[in-house]
Amino acid sequence: MTIAFPAAAFKADAGEGAVAAWRRQGGLLGGVALILLILFGHDSADLGRIWWTSTTFGHCLFIGPVIGWLVWQRRHDLARLRPVGWAPGLAIILLGGGGWLMGAAASVALARHLGLIVMLQGAVVTLLGPQVARGLLFPLAYAFFLVPFGESLETPLQGVTVAMVMPMLHAVGVPASVDGVLITIPNGYFEVAEACSGAKFVIAMIAYGTLVANVAYVSWPRRIAFMAMALLVPIIANGVRAFGTIYAAHLTSVEAATGMDHIIYGWVFFGLVMAAVIAIGWRWFDRDPDAPWFDAAALRSVPRFRIDGMIAATLVLTSASAFAAWAGALSAQVARLPDRIMLPGVPGWQRTNANLVAPWAPYYPGADHFLAGRYADGKGAAIDLALAVFGSQRDGKELVSFGTGALREDDRWVRIEDLPDIAGGAAMRITAPGHIERIVVTWYRIGGNLTASPRAVKLETLKAKLLGMPPIAVAVHISAQILPGRDARAAIEQFVQAAGPIDRLVDQVASGH
Repeated sequence: MTIAFPAAAFKADAGEGAVAAWRRQGGLLGGVALILLILFGHDSADLGRIWWTSTTFGHCLFIGPVIGWLVWQRRHDLARLRPVGWAPGLAIILLGGGGWLMGAAASVALARHLGLIVMLQGAVVTLLGPQVARGLLFPLAYAFFLVPFGESLETPLQGVTVAMVMPMLHAVGVPASVDGVLITIPNGYFEVAEACSGAKFVIAMIAYGTLVANVAYVSWPRRIAFMAMALLVPIIANGVRAFGTIYAAHLTSVEAATGMDHIIYGWVFFGLVMAAVIAIGWRWFDRDPDAPWFDAAALRSVPRFRIDGMIAATLVLTSASAFAAWAGALSAQVARLPDRIMLPGVPGWQRTNANLVAPWAPYYPGADHFLAGRYADGKGAAIDLALAVFGSQRDGKELVSFGTGALREDDRWVRIEDLPDIAGGAAMRITAPGHIERIVVTWYRIGGNLTASPRAVKLETLKAKLLGMPPIAVAVHISAQILPGRDARAAIEQFVQAAGPIDRLVDQVASGH
């Protein structure tokens, strides 16, 4: 996040001393920002990859240019201020570096990305001073939208979309039924997937609405009302779009309707929603286009705790480097695992051939050991057991991460709904083409604790690394196919009871005994 201005932009508003100060401090800031991006190059590259490849976070590509435009709009007022090095700005560096370290230790990409952005913001405050930072308050805050966040909205918005679509289908006489996130009509069925939940548009609209609320409004009640409308419109529009797609399929075919939906959904839909939001809010815009963005006269005081710019730059880079070195030391912790581990024997259950009708397996490409097998009790019940064992965790080698676990990204299996826990494990019902269904139950064992919560896994991972505890982590999945006349849930419960406590089973497997 480099703040640099050509001298010509200031000569009408500032003296030569201010121009020289901007050149010096702006040059230092540019160098510090570049070094920070290189020092945390993995996260910088990861952010760029997400912005470029993710349909959910493609709008982040525009955040940088928008920040540049916001700064440019303030250039004449900023020219009336003199940038200085400011020691208290290092507190923001420490805050961002600490958050980044926690994210690196717990393998939480969101925390690492957020920590990097906060360190860049801290560099601006430390190199340019508190008065300039106050003048740049909104552009600095807007930089938070460079961080990919909001995927947790997908699941609740799936439910909202289904709840909107079903009454509309029934109102026009379409005989539709719903099972979790699957909507079935006579000539096909539709999954209200994460990508169709409308979350990507809500996430992008939060960034877009925040920008418009700041640029076009002065009154806070109007800003709040505009933001509420900006969030509500895409949710409603997405429900109408989903309804239109299914209704079109009812009148024509699933293939024709979904083909047209992908074109509209990707290229037209969000543009229309943005135009609708602006059209609705236009008449209440109350900001004078010629009004100053901040009161420069009120920020002309000389701040306390000033430091030389070169010293400030050195302190910023030294502090950030310390966190990077600390993370490197933590990542070196590795537990020794047996060269060979085996699936356990379970009383009353025997190993049997794999299920070729409904094959399923979890996805853990970074696991040090991965085991999967099928068991039968001789009375008609059968289950699939899979374990992934990690001697250590780091980025790209994680027990819990996007696209890994019981369901991989773009899997043929689709989650229908979450079910009540089974023996403390998180249960869900999934389906695959051909009307095949399964129940899958998941446990995680880390730091000596058994949990079914991915968030608890991250916290335990963090605790284990910071406290030097054994970093062994294990994922356990037990699954049973849903068949007529068979109780898949009961089969899983019986297998768990026969195998003994899950944590004891995990310890037995991980130790190689």
